[in-house]
Amino acid sequence: MTKRPQLNSLLRALALAGAAAFTVSANAAEEVSLYTTREPKLIQPLLDAFTKESGIKVNTVFVKDGLLERVKAEGAKSPADVLMTVDIGNLLDLVDGGVTQSIKSPTLESVIPANLRGADGKWYALSLRDRVLYVEKDLKLESFRYEDLADPKWKGKVCIRSGQHPYNTAMVASMIAHDGAEATEKWLRGVKANLARKAAGGDRDVARDILGGICDIGLANAYYVGHMKNAEPGTDARKWGDAIKVIRPTFANAKSGGTHVNVSGAAVAAHAPNKANAVKLLDYLVSEPAQALYAQANYEYPVRKGVKLDPVIASFGELKVDPLPLTEIAKHRKQASELVDKVGFDN
Repeated sequence: MTKRPQLNSLLRALALAGAAAFTVSANAAEEVSLYTTREPKLIQPLLDAFTKESGIKVNTVFVKDGLLERVKAEGAKSPADVLMTVDIGNLLDLVDGGVTQSIKSPTLESVIPANLRGADGKWYALSLRDRVLYVEKDLKLESFRYEDLADPKWKGKVCIRSGQHPYNTAMVASMIAHDGAEATEKWLRGVKANLARKAAGGDRDVARDILGGICDIGLANAYYVGHMKNAEPGTDARKWGDAIKVIRPTFANAKSGGTHVNVSGAAVAAHAPNKANAVKLLDYLVSEPAQALYAQANYEYPVRKGVKLDPVIASFGELKVDPLPLTEIAKHRKQASELVDKVGFDN
Protein backbone atom coordinates (compact mmCIF):
# COMPACT_ATOMS: atom_id res chain seq x y z
CA MET A 1 0.00 0.00 0.00
CA THR A 2 1.33 3.42 -0.88
CA LYS A 3 -0.91 5.46 1.34
CA ARG A 4 1.17 5.62 4.50
CA PRO A 5 4.10 7.73 3.17
CA GLN A 6 1.55 10.07 1.60
CA LEU A 7 -0.28 10.38 4.91
CA ASN A 8 2.96 10.85 6.84
CA SER A 9 3.95 13.73 4.59
CA LEU A 10 0.48 15.18 5.07
CA LEU A 11 0.85 14.96 8.82
CA ARG A 12 4.21 16.73 8.55
CA ALA A 13 2.56 19.41 6.40
CA LEU A 14 -0.15 19.78 9.02
CA ALA A 15 2.41 20.23 11.75
CA LEU A 16 4.31 22.78 9.68
CA ALA A 17 1.30 24.57 8.18
CA GLY A 18 2.64 27.61 9.96
CA ALA A 19 1.63 31.18 10.26
CA ALA A 20 0.84 31.59 6.59
CA ALA A 21 -2.23 29.35 6.84
CA PHE A 22 -3.22 29.94 10.40
CA THR A 23 -1.93 32.48 12.88
CA VAL A 24 -2.72 32.26 16.56
CA SER A 25 -1.12 33.55 19.68
CA ALA A 26 -1.86 31.15 22.49
CA ASN A 27 -0.21 30.17 25.70
CA ALA A 28 0.19 26.57 26.82
CA ALA A 29 -2.65 26.81 29.31
CA GLU A 30 -5.24 27.47 26.61
CA GLU A 31 -7.68 24.72 25.70
CA VAL A 32 -10.82 23.90 23.76
CA SER A 33 -13.34 21.12 24.44
CA LEU A 34 -14.73 19.14 21.51
CA TYR A 35 -17.83 16.95 21.83
CA THR A 36 -17.99 14.65 18.82
CA THR A 37 -20.17 11.80 17.56
CA ARG A 38 -17.36 10.88 15.14
CA GLU A 39 -14.87 8.21 16.17
CA PRO A 40 -12.07 10.34 17.69
CA LYS A 41 -9.34 8.36 15.89
CA LEU A 42 -10.64 9.67 12.55
CA ILE A 43 -9.83 13.25 13.47
CA GLN A 44 -7.11 12.80 16.10
CA PRO A 45 -4.24 13.58 13.67
CA LEU A 46 -5.97 16.89 12.85
CA LEU A 47 -6.41 17.76 16.51
CA ASP A 48 -2.81 16.85 17.36
CA ALA A 49 -1.56 19.07 14.54
CA PHE A 50 -3.81 21.94 15.69
CA THR A 51 -2.39 21.69 19.22
CA LYS A 52 1.18 21.54 17.95
CA GLU A 53 0.67 24.65 15.90
CA SER A 54 -1.50 26.74 18.19
CA GLY A 55 -0.56 25.60 21.68
CA ILE A 56 -4.27 25.05 22.35
CA LYS A 57 -4.99 21.68 23.96
CA VAL A 58 -8.06 19.85 22.63
CA ASN A 59 -10.13 17.90 25.16
CA THR A 60 -12.09 15.38 23.11
CA VAL A 61 -15.29 13.82 24.42
CA PHE A 62 -16.75 11.03 22.27
CA VAL A 63 -20.56 11.03 22.54
CA LYS A 64 -21.84 8.10 20.51
CA ASP A 65 -25.55 8.87 21.02
CA GLY A 66 -27.59 11.65 22.56
CA LEU A 67 -25.25 14.61 21.91
CA LEU A 68 -28.12 17.13 21.96
CA GLU A 69 -29.60 15.68 25.17
CA ARG A 70 -26.23 15.70 26.91
CA VAL A 71 -25.39 19.32 26.07
CA LYS A 72 -28.93 20.41 27.03
CA ALA A 73 -28.66 18.60 30.37
CA GLU A 74 -25.32 20.28 31.11
CA GLY A 75 -26.93 23.67 30.47
CA ALA A 76 -24.99 26.90 30.99
CA LYS A 77 -22.26 24.99 32.84
CA SER A 78 -21.47 22.77 29.83
CA PRO A 79 -17.71 22.62 29.12
CA ALA A 80 -18.41 21.98 25.41
CA ASP A 81 -16.88 24.51 23.01
CA VAL A 82 -17.29 22.73 19.66
CA LEU A 83 -19.99 20.20 18.71
CA MET A 84 -19.12 17.90 15.81
CA THR A 85 -21.41 15.39 14.14
CA VAL A 86 -22.27 13.56 10.92
CA ASP A 87 -25.45 14.11 8.83
CA ILE A 88 -27.11 17.47 8.17
CA GLY A 89 -30.17 16.35 10.16
CA ASN A 90 -28.11 15.77 13.29
CA LEU A 91 -26.34 19.10 12.82
CA LEU A 92 -29.58 21.04 12.46
CA ASP A 93 -31.09 19.21 15.44
CA LEU A 94 -28.33 20.84 17.52
CA VAL A 95 -29.23 24.25 16.08
CA ASP A 96 -32.98 23.74 16.58
CA GLY A 97 -32.30 22.43 20.09
CA GLY A 98 -30.74 25.77 21.00
CA VAL A 99 -27.30 24.42 21.92
CA THR A 100 -25.27 26.27 19.26
CA GLN A 101 -24.45 29.95 18.73
CA SER A 102 -23.78 32.26 15.78
CA ILE A 103 -20.18 33.04 15.02
CA LYS A 104 -18.50 35.31 12.48
CA SER A 105 -15.45 33.92 10.73
CA PRO A 106 -14.15 35.39 7.47
CA THR A 107 -12.15 32.16 6.97
CA LEU A 108 -15.19 29.87 7.21
CA GLU A 109 -17.29 32.20 5.07
CA SER A 110 -14.69 32.41 2.31
CA VAL A 111 -13.87 28.67 2.23
CA ILE A 112 -17.29 27.00 2.71
CA PRO A 113 -19.91 27.54 -0.04
CA ALA A 114 -23.10 29.26 1.18
CA ASN A 115 -25.35 26.20 0.67
CA LEU A 116 -23.05 24.19 2.98
CA ARG A 117 -23.24 26.42 6.07
CA GLY A 118 -25.88 28.17 8.14
CA ALA A 119 -26.72 31.67 6.94
CA ASP A 120 -26.72 32.68 10.61
CA GLY A 121 -23.27 31.19 11.32
CA LYS A 122 -24.72 28.49 13.59
CA TRP A 123 -23.34 25.47 11.70
CA TYR A 124 -20.66 24.64 9.14
CA ALA A 125 -20.02 21.64 6.89
CA LEU A 126 -16.41 20.41 7.12
CA SER A 127 -16.46 17.50 4.67
CA LEU A 128 -18.87 16.05 2.10
CA ARG A 129 -20.22 12.54 1.53
CA ASP A 130 -21.71 12.15 -1.93
CA ARG A 131 -24.44 9.53 -2.48
CA VAL A 132 -23.36 7.71 -5.62
CA LEU A 133 -24.19 4.73 -7.79
CA TYR A 134 -22.12 1.57 -7.34
CA VAL A 135 -22.12 -0.24 -10.70
CA GLU A 136 -20.93 -3.72 -11.71
CA LYS A 137 -17.56 -2.90 -13.26
CA ASP A 138 -18.25 -4.36 -16.71
CA LEU A 139 -21.74 -2.89 -17.09
CA LYS A 140 -21.98 -0.40 -19.96
CA LEU A 141 -23.33 2.61 -18.06
CA GLU A 142 -21.76 6.06 -18.20
CA SER A 143 -24.31 8.41 -16.64
CA PHE A 144 -27.32 8.12 -14.35
CA ARG A 145 -30.07 10.17 -12.74
CA TYR A 146 -31.38 9.33 -9.26
CA GLU A 147 -34.86 9.13 -10.79
CA ASP A 148 -33.66 6.26 -13.03
CA LEU A 149 -33.49 3.90 -10.03
CA ALA A 150 -37.25 3.48 -10.43
CA ASP A 151 -37.03 2.58 -14.15
CA PRO A 152 -38.53 -0.95 -14.62
CA LYS A 153 -35.48 -1.94 -16.68
CA TRP A 154 -33.62 -2.29 -13.36
CA LYS A 155 -36.20 -4.72 -11.90
CA GLY A 156 -34.46 -7.20 -9.60
CA LYS A 157 -31.11 -5.47 -10.09
CA VAL A 158 -30.94 -2.78 -7.36
CA CYS A 159 -29.39 -3.05 -3.88
CA ILE A 160 -29.67 -0.45 -1.11
CA ARG A 161 -29.55 -0.22 2.69
CA SER A 162 -32.63 0.57 4.81
CA GLY A 163 -34.71 3.49 3.59
CA GLN A 164 -34.87 4.73 7.20
CA HIS A 165 -31.09 5.09 7.48
CA PRO A 166 -30.16 8.82 7.70
CA TYR A 167 -28.13 8.58 4.46
CA ASN A 168 -31.27 7.47 2.62
CA THR A 169 -33.83 9.68 4.37
CA ALA A 170 -31.64 12.67 3.42
CA MET A 171 -31.60 11.39 -0.17
CA VAL A 172 -35.41 10.98 -0.20
CA ALA A 173 -35.78 14.44 1.38
CA SER A 174 -33.70 15.84 -1.51
CA MET A 175 -35.99 14.15 -3.97
CA ILE A 176 -39.02 15.75 -2.27
CA ALA A 177 -37.35 19.16 -2.48
CA HIS A 178 -36.64 18.65 -6.21
CA ASP A 179 -39.62 16.69 -7.51
CA GLY A 180 -42.36 17.05 -4.87
CA ALA A 181 -43.83 14.50 -2.44
CA GLU A 182 -46.19 12.84 -4.92
CA ALA A 183 -43.45 12.12 -7.47
CA THR A 184 -41.14 10.96 -4.67
CA GLU A 185 -43.70 8.47 -3.35
CA LYS A 186 -44.10 7.06 -6.86
CA TRP A 187 -40.29 6.92 -7.17
CA LEU A 188 -39.93 5.06 -3.86
CA ARG A 189 -42.52 2.48 -4.98
CA GLY A 190 -40.59 2.07 -8.24
CA VAL A 191 -37.25 1.60 -6.48
CA LYS A 192 -38.79 -0.90 -4.06
CA ALA A 193 -40.19 -2.87 -7.02
CA ASN A 194 -36.66 -2.99 -8.50
CA LEU A 195 -34.90 -4.28 -5.38
CA ALA A 196 -32.90 -7.49 -5.77
CA ARG A 197 -33.12 -8.10 -2.03
CA LYS A 198 -34.62 -6.48 1.06
CA ALA A 199 -33.39 -2.93 1.78
CA ALA A 200 -30.94 -3.74 4.57
CA GLY A 201 -27.28 -4.01 5.59
CA GLY A 202 -24.73 -1.26 5.06
CA ASP A 203 -23.32 0.63 2.09
CA ARG A 204 -20.38 -1.78 1.65
CA ASP A 205 -22.88 -4.64 1.38
CA VAL A 206 -24.05 -3.09 -1.89
CA ALA A 207 -20.57 -3.72 -3.36
CA ARG A 208 -20.45 -7.18 -1.76
CA ASP A 209 -23.78 -8.13 -3.37
CA ILE A 210 -22.77 -6.73 -6.75
CA LEU A 211 -19.69 -9.01 -6.60
CA GLY A 212 -21.98 -11.87 -5.55
CA GLY A 213 -24.19 -11.35 -8.61
CA ILE A 214 -27.25 -10.44 -6.53
CA CYS A 215 -27.57 -6.97 -8.06
CA ASP A 216 -26.02 -4.83 -10.82
CA ILE A 217 -26.31 -1.36 -9.27
CA GLY A 218 -26.93 0.24 -5.89
CA LEU A 219 -26.95 3.54 -4.04
CA ALA A 220 -24.25 4.14 -1.42
CA ASN A 221 -21.71 6.70 -0.17
CA ALA A 222 -18.57 7.34 -2.21
CA TYR A 223 -16.06 7.33 0.65
CA TYR A 224 -16.62 3.62 1.34
CA VAL A 225 -15.17 2.94 -2.12
CA GLY A 226 -11.96 4.66 -1.02
CA HIS A 227 -11.78 2.32 1.97
CA MET A 228 -12.51 -0.77 -0.12
CA LYS A 229 -10.24 -0.08 -3.12
CA ASN A 230 -7.38 0.89 -0.78
CA ALA A 231 -7.80 -2.21 1.40
CA GLU A 232 -5.08 -4.91 1.37
CA PRO A 233 -5.16 -7.07 -1.78
CA GLY A 234 -6.92 -10.37 -1.16
CA THR A 235 -9.20 -9.07 1.60
CA ASP A 236 -12.98 -9.22 1.19
CA ALA A 237 -13.19 -5.42 1.23
CA ARG A 238 -10.68 -5.15 -1.64
CA LYS A 239 -12.57 -7.77 -3.67
CA TRP A 240 -15.82 -5.85 -3.18
CA GLY A 241 -14.16 -2.58 -4.17
CA ASP A 242 -12.56 -4.10 -7.26
CA ALA A 243 -15.94 -5.46 -8.42
CA ILE A 244 -17.48 -2.00 -8.91
CA LYS A 245 -17.11 1.32 -10.64
CA VAL A 246 -18.72 4.56 -9.48
CA ILE A 247 -21.07 6.95 -11.26
CA ARG A 248 -22.10 10.22 -9.65
CA PRO A 249 -25.82 10.54 -10.39
CA THR A 250 -27.61 13.88 -10.78
CA PHE A 251 -31.24 14.91 -10.37
CA ALA A 252 -33.57 15.13 -13.37
CA ASN A 253 -34.49 18.65 -12.25
CA ALA A 254 -32.71 20.93 -14.74
CA LYS A 255 -32.07 23.48 -11.99
CA SER A 256 -29.83 21.02 -10.18
CA GLY A 257 -27.33 19.25 -12.41
CA GLY A 258 -25.58 18.17 -9.23
CA THR A 259 -25.01 15.16 -6.98
CA HIS A 260 -26.66 14.75 -3.57
CA VAL A 261 -24.28 15.19 -0.64
CA ASN A 262 -24.53 14.81 3.10
CA VAL A 263 -21.93 16.26 5.44
CA SER A 264 -19.88 16.00 8.54
CA GLY A 265 -19.92 19.36 10.26
CA ALA A 266 -19.55 21.36 13.42
CA ALA A 267 -20.93 24.27 15.42
CA VAL A 268 -19.77 26.39 18.35
CA ALA A 269 -21.65 25.46 21.54
CA ALA A 270 -24.09 28.03 22.96
CA HIS A 271 -22.25 28.31 26.30
CA ALA A 272 -18.71 27.74 24.98
CA PRO A 273 -16.29 28.81 27.74
CA ASN A 274 -13.51 29.10 25.12
CA LYS A 275 -15.37 30.62 22.19
CA ALA A 276 -12.34 32.25 20.55
CA ASN A 277 -10.44 28.96 20.61
CA ALA A 278 -13.50 27.16 19.24
CA VAL A 279 -13.51 29.47 16.22
CA LYS A 280 -9.75 28.93 15.79
CA LEU A 281 -10.29 25.17 15.74
CA LEU A 282 -13.03 25.43 13.09
CA ASP A 283 -10.86 27.79 11.01
CA TYR A 284 -8.06 25.26 11.25
CA LEU A 285 -10.29 22.36 10.15
CA VAL A 286 -10.92 24.08 6.80
CA SER A 287 -7.23 24.94 6.26
CA GLU A 288 -5.57 23.28 3.28
CA PRO A 289 -3.52 20.67 5.16
CA ALA A 290 -6.43 19.73 7.43
CA GLN A 291 -8.79 19.37 4.47
CA ALA A 292 -6.19 17.27 2.66
CA LEU A 293 -6.12 14.87 5.59
CA TYR A 294 -9.93 14.60 5.54
CA ALA A 295 -9.66 13.82 1.84
CA GLN A 296 -6.80 11.34 1.97
CA ALA A 297 -7.27 9.57 5.30
CA ASN A 298 -11.08 9.38 5.39
CA TYR A 299 -11.82 9.52 1.63
CA GLU A 300 -14.40 12.25 2.23
CA TYR A 301 -14.72 15.12 -0.22
CA PRO A 302 -13.28 18.39 1.12
CA VAL A 303 -15.41 21.54 1.37
CA ARG A 304 -12.35 23.55 0.38
CA LYS A 305 -11.72 23.82 -3.36
CA GLY A 306 -8.40 22.72 -4.86
CA VAL A 307 -7.44 20.16 -2.20
CA LYS A 308 -5.56 17.04 -3.39
CA LEU A 309 -7.85 14.00 -3.30
CA ASP A 310 -7.10 10.34 -2.76
CA PRO A 311 -6.48 8.85 -6.25
CA VAL A 312 -9.49 6.51 -5.97
CA ILE A 313 -11.86 9.40 -5.18
CA ALA A 314 -10.17 11.60 -7.82
CA SER A 315 -10.89 8.89 -10.41
CA PHE A 316 -14.63 9.57 -10.08
CA GLY A 317 -14.09 13.03 -11.60
CA GLU A 318 -14.97 16.38 -10.12
CA LEU A 319 -17.89 16.44 -7.69
CA LYS A 320 -20.55 18.90 -8.77
CA VAL A 321 -22.64 19.37 -5.63
CA ASP A 322 -26.41 19.73 -5.92
CA PRO A 323 -26.92 23.48 -5.28
CA LEU A 324 -29.98 22.88 -3.08
CA PRO A 325 -29.25 24.34 0.39
CA LEU A 326 -28.82 21.57 2.96
CA THR A 327 -31.42 23.31 5.14
CA GLU A 328 -33.98 22.68 2.37
CA ILE A 329 -33.17 18.97 2.43
CA ALA A 330 -33.36 18.78 6.23
CA LYS A 331 -36.77 20.47 6.16
CA HIS A 332 -38.25 17.40 4.41
CA ARG A 333 -36.63 14.71 6.59
CA LYS A 334 -39.75 13.86 8.59
CA GLN A 335 -41.89 13.65 5.46
CA ALA A 336 -39.21 11.47 3.81
CA SER A 337 -39.24 9.05 6.74
CA GLU A 338 -43.06 8.89 6.62
CA LEU A 339 -43.04 8.14 2.88
CA VAL A 340 -40.49 5.34 3.35
CA ASP A 341 -42.88 3.76 5.87
CA LYS A 342 -45.96 4.44 3.75
CA VAL A 343 -44.63 2.48 0.76
CA GLY A 344 -43.26 -0.30 3.01
CA PHE A 345 -39.78 0.26 1.56
CA ASP A 346 -37.96 -1.77 4.22
CA ASN A 347 -40.53 -4.60 4.43
